[in-house]
Order: sequence, then structure tokens, then C-alpha cells
Amino acid sequence: MSELLAGLGLRRGLSDALQSVPPGRIDFMEVAPENWIPVGGRLRREFDRFAERYPIYLHGLSLNIGGFAPLDRDLLVSIRQFMSDYACPLYTEHLTYCADDGHLYDLLPIPFTEEAVKHVAERVRQVQDILGEQIAFENASYYAAPGQVMSESAFIRAVLEEADCKLLLDVNNIYVNSINHRYDPLRFLDELPLERACYMHIAGHFEEAEDIRVDTHGADVIEPVWDLLEAAYARTGPLPTLVERDFNFPPVEQLLSEVDRVRAAQLRQQAAVELS
Repeated sequence: MSELLAGLGLRRGLSDALQSVPPGRIDFMEVAPENWIPVGGRLRREFDRFAERYPIYLHGLSLNIGGFAPLDRDLLVSIRQFMSDYACPLYTEHLTYCADDGHLYDLLPIPFTEEAVKHVAERVRQVQDILGEQIAFENASYYAAPGQVMSESAFIRAVLEEADCKLLLDVNNIYVNSINHRYDPLRFLDELPLERACYMHIAGHFEEAEDIRVDTHGADVIEPVWDLLEAAYARTGPLPTLVERDFNFPPVEQLLSEVDRVRAAQLRQQAAVELS
């Protein structure tokens, strides 16, 4: 998937403004399948118009891969059908848990332990068997690490290797975690299994305090995160990359300028490779 592709998340609060975007400004769109699978009527027709114009990537919210409740097989079968209906190139999810006798409406950190690696990897294999393909998991933002035995990067590597799945590299999450947990983001990047990276996210966040960042997807991308994206491309090549914005939407041209900036970074990396 080493392609020069820069995308934007399709959110209902943006749909009216995005309908008039000229061809070539966005290469693909991403949606949470849970938000669109049950939808019909006017909203489905609107979605179908976007799907006719753009490849649709899927980024799930409720797989609960780290949880103990049985996997939602009905949801996974619906996602498989949705992927088939819309020729979706990729389904990704969060390396978190989000349910315990009911949905918790938050993405919570899985303990970084060998026991958790085996538990999660077995569930990932089940998901991939149902879907009939590899999926990718995102390095998540988190604010506490209960029961930590392994490092975050070692945990991610162990899960991906044992489950034989791919990595969604979220550059903003690395930056947020590096501030909150006081580590070097470049060193962390080098510790990840980047050979499994197939897709990237970049987003804005909220500065709660000098040493606390909150992953909100509700602000512009800041310069240190852009720098980290360039560093990631230098290690992985220019993978398809999504600009995430979930609320507090600016004028659409401002979002498109961030998409343009992703594409420019990809082109610089491609040129650097060709010159080397």
C-alpha cells in the first residue's frame, strides 16, 4: 500500500461542505463502519454518492479486541459485507478494549503483559478468519498503563507478530503519548514493527497542561506532529495517510490545506528516495 494517497474522514458534520470539493483534492475517505452500516434513506444515498467518488477506508470503534466478552460476530459479518459492497481497501481498529458487560464508550488501554498479548492475538486471528483478510491495529493514545510489564512498543510488536496483522501508525498518538509518558517519540518510532505499517493517521489534540496532552481530533495539526510525520515517512515510505477531524470543524478549505500538506510530505519523501 505504498502509495501517495492523502485522505480525510467523512463525518456527518462535514458532509454538506465536502460535496462540493473538486476532484483531486481528496484521494480517499475514512468512516467508522458502525456509523453507516445501519443507515438508510437520505443518509445512505448521500454516503453512496461519496463512495462513488472516493475509495472508502474503514476505521472501527467497537471491536473491543482487548476485552473478554465474545467478539460480536454479527458486527463482523456486517463489516465483511460492507467491505464487499463498497470495495473498501482496508479495515482498521484500535488496540484497546471498550466493553465490559456493556459498551463503555471509551477506548481503554490493554495491560502491556505477555498474557494480554496471547489473549489479544487469538482474538485478532478470529477476526481475520471471519473477514477473510489481514486488518490493521492503531497504536492508541492512553493516559494510564495499569499492570504494565512490557513497554508499549514491545507490546504492540508482540501482538502484531503473534497475530500476523498490520499496523495503523497514528503519528499524533505517538506525540501525545510521548508527552504524557515522557519518552522520545523518534526512539519509540524506531522500536515499532514498521515493516507491518500499511496506513497512517495524523490529527490535532488539546494541550491540557505543559505535560498533558489529550487526543481529541478537534484541532489543527501542530508543527511537531508534522515533523514526526516526515520522520515516519523517512522510515516507512509515503503510506496512505488520513487527516482526522471529528468535531470543531473549520472551513473545509482549511482541512483540505492539511490534506495538501500530507501529500506534499509524501512527494518530498518520494523525491528523496529517487535521488538516493
